[in-house]
Amino acid sequence: MQFLILLIVFIALVAGPSLWVRRVMQRYSRPENRYEITGAETARGMLDELGLVDVPVEVSEGGDHYDPTAKAVRLSAQNHQGRSLTATTIAAHEVGHALQDAEGYPPLKWRTRLVQWVGPVEKVGAMLLMATPLIVGVTRAPLAGVLMLFGGFLSLGSAVVIHLLTLPTELDASFGRALPLMERQGVLYQADERHARTLLKAAAMTYVSASLMSLLNVARWWAILRR
Repeated sequence: MQFLILLIVFIALVAGPSLWVRRVMQRYSRPENRYEITGAETARGMLDELGLVDVPVEVSEGGDHYDPTAKAVRLSAQNHQGRSLTATTIAAHEVGHALQDAEGYPPLKWRTRLVQWVGPVEKVGAMLLMATPLIVGVTRAPLAGVLMLFGGFLSLGSAVVIHLLTLPTELDASFGRALPLMERQGVLYQADERHARTLLKAAAMTYVSASLMSLLNVARWWAILRR
């Protein structure tokens, strides 16, 4: 019974935010022609007003995001070409990230640097975890706990740090950048402003499930080490 309760809580925490985000995005993607201009045109207009004329707006198969390395706003085909409230709001959210980058927003800078290192760091951590039994078997040294702790931290801890930096970055892009931009430019119909806030919240919550999963993995790892 206890296991079943824990399983339900786990599913609710991890899958709940993701399902809510998907539902919100789909709900406001109709009607598809609510606005006169596309998401790409909305983003382009905002970028130009901000003086970010060199930042391109590209269609992407990898979903909606801002690439701080390429200095490009990338939108899914649906939001790039769409004229829905979702397309307009998500475009503004990604422009918010471009503005963060232009202004040197610290959490975005830190996250960008960490992402460049996380791949190699996770590989080193995984190698340590796999090598620990062999090292202990050959040397007979009581280092298993230390090596496993260090390897687990490298493999799991780096992802947690990135997600912790991602959450304030996303919230700032939504409510500190995108919302004031849309209000200043009069992008939205007045009746849509409340719904746009919900969409911006959803855009910021995209990474919550991943963050919770990372934290749960670290907690599980710590519980194993304490046995």
